[in-house]
Parts: sequence; C-alpha cells; structure tokens
Amino acid sequence: MVANTYLEGSYSEIYPDIARDADGMRKLFRQFSFPGGIPSHAAPETPGSIHEGGELGYALVHAYGAAFDDPDLIVACVVGDGEAETGPLAASWHSNKFLNPAHDGAVLPILHLNGYKIANPTVLGRMRDEEIRDLFRGFGHEPLFVEGDDPRLMHQTMADALDVALASIRSIQQHARDGRKTIERPRWPMIVLRSPKGWTGPKEVDGKKVEGFWRAHQVPVSGCRDNPAHLKVLEDWMRSYEPDKLFDDNGALIPELQALAPDGQRRMGANPHANGGLLKKELKLPDFRSFAVEVPQPGSVIAEATRELGKFLRDVIRLNAKERNFRIMGPDETASNRLDAVFEATERVWMEPTEPYDVHLAQDGRVMEVLSEHLCQGWLEGYLLTGRHGFFSCYEAFIHIVDSMFNQHAKWLKVTRELPWRRPIASLNYLLTSHVWRQDHNGFSHQDPGFVDLVANKKADIVRIYFPPDANTLLWIADHCLRTYNRINVIVAGKQPAPQWLSMQDAATHCDAGIGIWSWAGTEDANAEPDVVMACAGDVPTLETLAAVDLLRKALPDLKIRVVNVVDLMTLQPREQHPHGLSDRDFDGLFTADKPVIFAYHGYPYLIHRLTYNRTNHAGMHVRGFIEEGTTTTPFDMVVLNKLDRYHLAIEAIERVPGLATKAAQVKQQFRDKLIEHSRYVREHGEDMPEVQGWVWPNSAGGNTPAEAGD
Repeated sequence: MVANTYLEGSYSEIYPDIARDADGMRKLFRQFSFPGGIPSHAAPETPGSIHEGGELGYALVHAYGAAFDDPDLIVACVVGDGEAETGPLAASWHSNKFLNPAHDGAVLPILHLNGYKIANPTVLGRMRDEEIRDLFRGFGHEPLFVEGDDPRLMHQTMADALDVALASIRSIQQHARDGRKTIERPRWPMIVLRSPKGWTGPKEVDGKKVEGFWRAHQVPVSGCRDNPAHLKVLEDWMRSYEPDKLFDDNGALIPELQALAPDGQRRMGANPHANGGLLKKELKLPDFRSFAVEVPQPGSVIAEATRELGKFLRDVIRLNAKERNFRIMGPDETASNRLDAVFEATERVWMEPTEPYDVHLAQDGRVMEVLSEHLCQGWLEGYLLTGRHGFFSCYEAFIHIVDSMFNQHAKWLKVTRELPWRRPIASLNYLLTSHVWRQDHNGFSHQDPGFVDLVANKKADIVRIYFPPDANTLLWIADHCLRTYNRINVIVAGKQPAPQWLSMQDAATHCDAGIGIWSWAGTEDANAEPDVVMACAGDVPTLETLAAVDLLRKALPDLKIRVVNVVDLMTLQPREQHPHGLSDRDFDGLFTADKPVIFAYHGYPYLIHRLTYNRTNHAGMHVRGFIEEGTTTTPFDMVVLNKLDRYHLAIEAIERVPGLATKAAQVKQQFRDKLIEHSRYVREHGEDMPEVQGWVWPNSAGGNTPAEAGD
C-alpha cells in the first residue's frame, strides 16, 4: 500500500515532505518500521487503507462491510493462506449469503496461496486445486486459478482473470437490477493466486532455501550492516529490479510509468471509500422524547427498556430508508433482546432460499444476523469505515468473543484522531443486554460483565460506557451515541420488565450530567451531609439499592441517606483523565469527603476502585458487584450469591456508619435472617420470595402498572 500510493502520487499529496524524488524516496525508506516513522504494515497512517494489518482474520469481513449499500463499489480483498486459517476469516466466506447484488456492491476475494506462514506450511497451500475448487464452490464462489512463477506470464494471466471476474460481477449485478423482486443467490467469482512465498527474492541465503519457503517471511536477509555477504545478497536482489530503468536521474518514476496510474479519486490512496468520513451523511434521528415511557412517580410503572429502544430504532430505519446508510447487527439476538419492533420497518437480510413458514427474512433487510460475533463486528467496522452508521446488540457475556477486534478498532480510532486528513467516522455503538443479572435461567456460562473493564483501558477520548437504569435514560443515551463520531460507545441495559424511575425530562437532565443525586430516594437533610451514600450503576444494582434504602428508611428513620446514580461511568474518573470526569470538588460534593459510600455496581467491583483511586474518599468506597458467583437460579438469588442484594447492601451501610452497628444490631440481624429465609425458600419453591417479587418503591402511588409508552 505504501509503495503503490507513493508511486501513484497520492502519498506525497497527503505527506508533502515525502516528495517524488530521491530525497523523498530516501525519507520514505528510512521512516518504514522506524522510530518516529510509520508501521511495518497497513495502518491508519497508510492512505487507501481501512484495515489494520497487524491482527489477522478480518480482511474479508471488512471488505463485505464496505460493499454493503454501495452498489457501484467493487472491493478487491487479498486473503493470505495464513490468515485464511483464522476463525473469523473462515466464517467470512459466508458473507456472500448476505450480499444483495441489486443494491450492494461486490467483493472480489483474491486467495493468495504462497504456501507458508512464519515457520510452517499453510493448510490451504497444501490442498490440491480440485479440493480448493470444491471448497469454494461450496461457499458460493467460482474460483479462477492463476498459478506460476514467471512474472511476465503471471501478470498477463492475472489481468485476464481480473477481466473475467469483473465481467462476471457486472453480469450478476445487471441481472439483479432488472426490476425483479426475488433474486437467486449468484455464484460470485474469486481468484486463487498461487505464487512462491518471497517471489523474486533471493533463492538462497547462506545455502538455505528462501524463495518459495517460510524463510522468506518478513526479513529474508538479516544483519546486512555487519555481514558483507548478506549486504551483497541484498544489493543484488534490489538491482535485479533494474531501478535505473524505472526512475529518472532525480529519483522520480519515469513519465511512461506515471501515466499508468488512474486519475484523481480512482487512485488507491485517494479513494474516498478508504477515508469514509468524506462520504458520510448525517444520520436522521426521530425525536427520542416521542418514545418516552410515562412515569408519574418513580417506580410506579413497569417496562422493558430494550423493547422501548426497539421502537426508536425502528424509526431510525424508516427515516434513513432512502439513504440506506444504517444497519443493525446482531448474532441471532435481535428478537431475544426485545428489539423486535424494528421488524415493523424492515426484515433480516437473507439471500438463501426461504420456506413459507420463515418469518422476517427478506433480500433487502436492514438487520444482519449471523451466529458469529466476529462477522457482526467486522461487517459493522467495514460499514462505518466507509462512511455509514450502525448499531450492534449482543448478549453481554458473549461480546467477549470480539475483545481483540474491539482492541484493534479502538487503536485505529486513536491514531486517526491524530491524522488531520482522516475525516471522522460514525461511532461504533454496542448495546450489551441479556446481561449477567438476568441470565439466571442460562447459568454461569452466560454471566460475565467484564467487557467494560477492557473498554475502560482505552484512550479516554475514544471510549464511553453507559449504564442507563431504565427505558427513558436508555432512549436518551442511544440518541446521544448515534450522534457521535470517532468513538466506541458501550451501553449496558436489561431487557426484562423492571420498574421505571425517571420521567423523560428527569432522564434527560440526569443523562446530560451523567451522574446525580436522586433526592426523591434519599432521606438526607438539605442543610447537612448524609450519614451514608448509597451509590449505584446499572439497572439491577439501582433496583437493589433502592430496595435497600427502603429497608433502611423503615428500620432506621433517623439515618440520613443520600442516593447517587451513575449513568456515565466515565464521570467517576478525574477530569484530568477523562473529558467526562468530575472535578474533585464536584465528586466530593456528591460522595462527600469522608462518609461511607456503599456502591452497588453492575460489573466487577475493582473497576470502580480503579476509576476512583485518586479521589479524596476512595478509602470510604465499599463496592459490591459481580464476584464470579453464578449458576442456574432465580434473579434475586443471583444478586444474593454475589452479595449485591438489598439485604447485604443494607447490612453494609449499618456496619460502615460509625456507631450504628451496635445501635442497629437487631436490625442487622433481621436482615441476616431474611437472607437465610431466602435461601430456604428459593430451594424449596424454585422462585423468589413474594416480598422480593412484589416489592415496589413506597411512594409509587399504589404499586407497579404496565408502561404506556409513546410510539
């Protein structure tokens, strides 16, 4: 990529100090894989690249993401036979089952079989042509073979194969675009290129085979500074390309070769699709307030937060139907995650045959579901990197499958923010639901809230983590995230019926601040500091915290309690570490400088300690969260197992307030007795105690009622 963009001239336009002359070429060579220079593989600094070349497995899925909804684009994707051994790449061949030739572009895979990885042969490289043909025909491709080691013959053979492949693609597209309603999934062309590893390099070094063997990987001739024989091998190798015939006396490519490059944006480094922010159109969003759940009093209404979000996303799809620049990705979980209102506006895209009893499948759907988190992530990355918008919903525990893909995208965004020529792209938005506290029926394998710990490691100007406690806060957060650029937003929200705490107006105020005191829930005196701060982040921790406060209010009416809810986790960091962070003064104003803080958190407790480590009252932070205790059990038993339930929280508050443990010993014992009663009850009846299931916030005007939501 670097060499080609330099030769075509686009590299020097972006980096004028790397001129198209001898001095510029010297700088180009010197900066390659050098301190203060550029990486040794395709990276954000590389013009024409949308794909980080460091971690293998994602080339083909990114190519398909780029091709969706861009009918005039053909994405040529070189897949090395080493990369082809990775799980994500192996799954990526099925992407053609989701590519509609009527309104999508095309992907031309070029499977490069050079036979070797770093120190081993490749699986595909040792397979016979007939096996390769059968394998990829089964994947839905028509392989075109280009094989040999004579450069002149291979160039012509490759050109012929490209002509055949492009003609086939255009024929497929013309056939699909003739107005027919249903399209039979085509057999797309691909090229299988067999050439020696290290082709045209040294045949041998020190009497050992190099060309056509794994020794050609990366640095086939080492120690050239100190080994004259190796230096001679390197010189002979470089001179074999006859550079004096390719460049003039000033080091510029000769005019005859310069003329071969295409003009303007058709050059590799000037293609706007590889700088997607140039093509980006603003996403049209409905007014999220029109989807508000009516909440007359805190806790008086029951609703499913993600079901309300689904209605909002449905209208996002409708508003952007003409532009075709918004898709929803998910690993077979859109309906499970209660987002199924989107199927009122679109279907799941599906190019395979359908049965009469199938539901919500269509060749022009905007929802993409495949049971591979890697494909969902990769499709969305390719889609975003080429200027579009999207949303990825996933079970919380299984988003870990794309941990390393998240890492790479975060690194990409970090670097692009430092490159003024890279235009901002839409943010990658995750919704993590079916979360740890409501996976009691699926068990321990489905209980892991640790993805946000990984996210919090990344640069502060890149990542955001949100824990909306109810539907209205979720709507505000989703609207906000879809308006952002060059970020990764993680939203963690439950899908199960739950009490709703805030009106839309209150939700907007709370979310805008990211954190705040819920004065309606506490008992503190406005003119004095509280005895204890009950803090919470996450929908279930919020529920248990409020239930604990209810217990304490009834048992210890003189106890002054402050309730703090955190929706934007990054507010806990100091302002110097994150743009959303609170100043020390504001933080102490919420959490006090010396009063005990009982913090109920959705995930692993240590993250809260980490984020608040430098705060004045860090020693007073007592965090409860997921401590890796789980099984198939009831919802309340899950929080009890992890000591995040209302009784443990109330007991902790009593123990932490100076002098209260002795005075309230009887109250504390009552709460402990309740935990024993719970343990017996749940094992006898298989469900939670009625007083737990039927608990309502005391000021909720007569109990919970089903939601009446805007639509």
